[in-house]
Amino acid sequence: MPGKSFLAKITGINKVKKKEENKDDNKMLDEIEAQVNLSEPSSRATDSASDDAKNWVQENYEGQLSVDVYQTEDEFVIKSVVAGVDPKDLDISISNDMITIRGNRHQLEEVAQENYLYQECYWGAFSRSIILPQEVKTQEAQAEFKKGILIIHLPKAKQTQKIQIQIKDENNGE
Repeated sequence: MPGKSFLAKITGINKVKKKEENKDDNKMLDEIEAQVNLSEPSSRATDSASDDAKNWVQENYEGQLSVDVYQTEDEFVIKSVVAGVDPKDLDISISNDMITIRGNRHQLEEVAQENYLYQECYWGAFSRSIILPQEVKTQEAQAEFKKGILIIHLPKAKQTQKIQIQIKDENNGE
């Protein structure tokens, strides 16, 4: 008797030999497996698939930068720990109400994957876009790098004043 498919294991839906029992479950399971192709692969395909997954993560994945964002009366301040990043590898772009920080953290040495006991640090490209609740003065923005912490100061633009507009009513001659 073949083992349960991966989908059957996680959903709890079991195929039964009697066609009348759980007919809808069997049909649904067959449709999902056909769409997602989650049937148990052969051992030969398993190694290849896991290698492909590892390569995809290493080559195409862009991490998300963790940030603290707060405001004072006059500015927004963004702080982020970017230890291990050369300031030349950081790119900061600002529009009126959005800032994007991109960078790359390079490993200093190559370590074979099988030699890791734990691998929790993120190495590679990262980015973060932050929409601000108010426009900023992009020309006056400043960034500094202190002990592995990136600090960005974004002066707030003046709030536009609310202006009442008179509506002309053609019917009343006003």
